[in-house]
Amino acid sequence: MDLRLLRGDHLTSGEPPAQVAEKIAWIRELAGKEGRTVRFGIRLHVITRDTSAQAWAEADRLLAGFDPQTVRSVQAGLARSESEGQRRMLALHGGSRDGLEIHPNLWAGIGLVRGGAGTALVGSHEEVAERIREYHALGIEEFVLSGYPHLEEAYWFGEGVLPRLAAQGLWHHPHTPRPQQAAQVPFAS
Repeated sequence: MDLRLLRGDHLTSGEPPAQVAEKIAWIRELAGKEGRTVRFGIRLHVITRDTSAQAWAEADRLLAGFDPQTVRSVQAGLARSESEGQRRMLALHGGSRDGLEIHPNLWAGIGLVRGGAGTALVGSHEEVAERIREYHALGIEEFVLSGYPHLEEAYWFGEGVLPRLAAQGLWHHPHTPRPQQAAQVPFAS
């Protein structure tokens, strides 16, 4: 039995939404048979800019820094992994630089040169926010996001995407107090 089911949460890699939906349904069914509920999270990289063209140019720039031999070498090493998650990540791109946009704004290029989470949400701030909304609608409640370089991408995301998610009610700044609800005391009259 998967230990994550015992804890009540499951973190998946950034596969296309249809695959994530299948996995969520399967895990919910398994958990339900055990009388458990599961919270779901997803691990993705982000490349977000003011425009879609700028974001895709950055993705292309990152990948251009790796020669074909480096990609082949990394892929050969990753292919030896016994990890089901790694196998699924490798299947998204097949080791090829062609067809790396595997769903609108979901790019498998990172998986060509590193193991683990190998996909990124790439696009304008609005497009990336839309993909996050799409995953959230499937049942994803937690997002583990990173970028390259980390600090700069955190600023792009924080200034461009988070305000859009906040406007949709999907994100709330942790240091901003939420309106308090009136206390409900059942024995007070």
